[in-house]
Parts: sequence; structure tokens; C-alpha cells
Amino acid sequence: MANKVIGIRFKAVGKKYYFDPLEFDLQLNDKVIVETVRGIELGEVVEGQKEIEDSEIITALKPILRVATQKDVDAYDRNIKETPHAVERCAFYVKKNKLEMKLLGVEFTLDRSKMIIYFNSDGRVDFRDLVRDLANEFKLRIELRQVGTRDGAKFLGGIGPCGYILCCNKFLGDFDTVSIKMAKNQNLSLNPVNISGLCGKLLCCIRYENDTYTEHRLELPKINSMVTSKEYGRARVIAVNIIEKTVRLETKEDGIITVKVEELTHIDYYDKVAKAPQGE
Repeated sequence: MANKVIGIRFKAVGKKYYFDPLEFDLQLNDKVIVETVRGIELGEVVEGQKEIEDSEIITALKPILRVATQKDVDAYDRNIKETPHAVERCAFYVKKNKLEMKLLGVEFTLDRSKMIIYFNSDGRVDFRDLVRDLANEFKLRIELRQVGTRDGAKFLGGIGPCGYILCCNKFLGDFDTVSIKMAKNQNLSLNPVNISGLCGKLLCCIRYENDTYTEHRLELPKINSMVTSKEYGRARVIAVNIIEKTVRLETKEDGIITVKVEELTHIDYYDKVAKAPQGE
């Protein structure tokens, strides 16, 4: 069964969530009011109305409550303006109660019925005293949410080892799976220092080029396999360059030479070869 949905985002670089547009005529960048697990929130339309199957819906679709009014926008802006003060007070009470937790951020629901505090920690935290102190000061319901290290980096931001702003801060809405197998596929150093981001997890950008490396590998011979080229005859492969699609060959007459893979006339794909990492 197809369902009408519209894509809503709550942060500039955040996940996209689907809601039921009902009969509202909504355009991109329109501000709307919806109810989420956090409470009543203001979101922005980032994807126009479309139809998706039931299998694509993870949780029950919630409806758009209304198009945001100027009063809603003003309330949202006021909450954003007051957030730094809330963070400062939260940090004060965390220190006061000597809690082993890293404060990442604070959010208010649009109607200010609840204040949500995001943090990460290596272990369990007894934050009952913290909740009591904050509830007494802000006169709101207090909710604490522990998030992972990647979400923590997204909250705090920073500069990656490439010298650019973190991808998760700039455009990456969802975190895709990144594996050590992908790093090996690209001949990257497996030293954790070289392939880990500020969050301590594998660099998200390792995934970006993985499909290209996988596709190119299908056209390249394995290390130690035997190949034939019109100009140099039969030779042994000692290294490959996956991106440039070149192979380094050990020949009898010409020594070690580099040729493009399209210059090879035959590749003994089925030779039994020694296992060795590919790449130069």
C-alpha cells in the first residue's frame, strides 16, 4: 500500500523524517509544526510530497499539525537564543554533582514543556540530582539522552584531519556503516590514528570512494598473477594502482615497467597466486 509522505528536517544537517501531509499544500522550505517523540517541534520541509510503500515506513506516520505561524517562528528563535544560557547552567550542575559525563547540547521543545539534554559517557550515570537541580531552576520537565560518539562529534563540530569542517556538521544527515574491510579495499593504512575521525570511529569518508575502488578492482589482475601485453609479452604483476587503473610488471627483458590495464591482452585470472595486499 502506498502512503503519501513529506520529508521534514529539524536541523540544518540532521536526519530527514517522513510525516503525513494530510491536505496541507506544502512547498520546500515551508515551516511546519509536528509532534515527535521529543514533543512539539518546528521543522522545515526538505522533500516534497511523494508516495512510499509500507515496507519503507519504520514507525507509524504522524500528521503535520499545522503550518508554522510567525508566533511559532518567534518562539523557536527565542528557544535558540536561550540555549547557550541553558548549556552553561547544565554544565554548572554537572560539575557541581561531579558527574562523569560529557555535555553535548541542550534543546527546548517548541512549547517549552520540556528541556532535552544530550550527553555521552563511558559508563552509567546517576543523574537524579542533576535533574532535580535543573527542574528547580527552569521549572520544566527534564529529559536526558545519551548518544553515541558519532552523534557527539556532530553536536560539537570541529575540523577533520583533511582540514575541512566535519562532514557530519556540513552535509551528512545519516551515518552509514563504515568497515575496516572498506579501508583495506582502498589500501589505507590500518593504523587507527590514520583512519579514525574526531569521534574515534572509522572516518565516514572511507565509504565515499569504496564503490569506485570495488568497481575498478574487477578490472585489475591480482598481485603475482601473470599477464600478457602486446609490447612487453608475458610478465608478473607486482603492484597495481586502483584509481589510475595501472599495473606494475616485472618483465624478463625490460625490468620493471608500468602499463595501463587496457594495454594488457591477456590476464590469467585463475592462476594460483600468493595472497598479498594490492596497491602501490
